[in-house]
Amino acid sequence: MRILHTMLRVGNLQRSIDFYTEVLGMKLLRQSDNPEYKYTLAFLGYGSNPEHTELELTYNYGVASYELGTAYGHIAIAVPDAALACAAVKAQNGKVTREAGPVKGGKTVIAFVEDPDGYKIELIERKTEEQTVTL
Repeated sequence: MRILHTMLRVGNLQRSIDFYTEVLGMKLLRQSDNPEYKYTLAFLGYGSNPEHTELELTYNYGVASYELGTAYGHIAIAVPDAALACAAVKAQNGKVTREAGPVKGGKTVIAFVEDPDGYKIELIERKTEEQTVTL
């Protein structure tokens, strides 16, 4: 078994696609519209299934925002340098909510950013991991 994708509901599909592709460097893998049921899906990632986990963005026609609730935590992305990744996010007018630094009680360097809908994304510094993303 493996995780295939994570789904997030978004209020503006193009704004979210732009954030994940232009700010976080993902690729738009595929998109489908279903007017009969009033929703559009966009799948993004750093590669396609089954080799890579994908992010599914769901836009429900006419819904501009969602109550995020308290159960959602964050998506984590490995990066070679968390401080440089934060600088890259800021350069694209992205929102950094926690600058790069060691996790409380540990040595791993992390940072947090938010997507346009307020979803948290943790950037974890991993200098030698193959699947590290350069922003």
